[in-house]
Amino acid sequence: MTPSELQAYLRTHIPLSAAMQVEVESAEWDHGLLRASLAPNINHRDTVFGGSASALSILAAWSLLHVRLRSSGIASRLVIQSNRMDYLRPIGGSFSARSSLEEADQWPGFLRLLERRGRARLTATAELIAEGEVAGLFSGEFVALGYGNASTDRGG
Repeated sequence: MTPSELQAYLRTHIPLSAAMQVEVESAEWDHGLLRASLAPNINHRDTVFGGSASALSILAAWSLLHVRLRSSGIASRLVIQSNRMDYLRPIGGSFSARSSLEEADQWPGFLRLLERRGRARLTATAELIAEGEVAGLFSGEFVALGYGNASTDRGG
């Protein structure tokens, strides 16, 4: 899935991404990188609203898993079950979230469990980056509910 295809998917299926003006910069197997500007995400202190920072991090982590599942030919419903967001400093401009798996070697076991039980969970993380520095840290547990191969995909 190319960055432009993922961006179109997000804007169609997760309208908040359009309102936040999220741009997909990278949609790779080992990471995802999403970006947003300050203007649509501003708070009363002229910095990024915490909910926008959290939402961008969730979208980046979700996108990484979505791309991996699609690349593996697995259709599933992917939802977040729980998360933690640590805000390290205010963000006064555009910001990015770079996602990765918490443990790279958890993917094969996740796929086996999804195939065997039709349900699996794993943890993805994201670094919130602003002005070249880490401004926040995200960790989220996602659950995939499987229902066949990607040709019968019913959404994300």
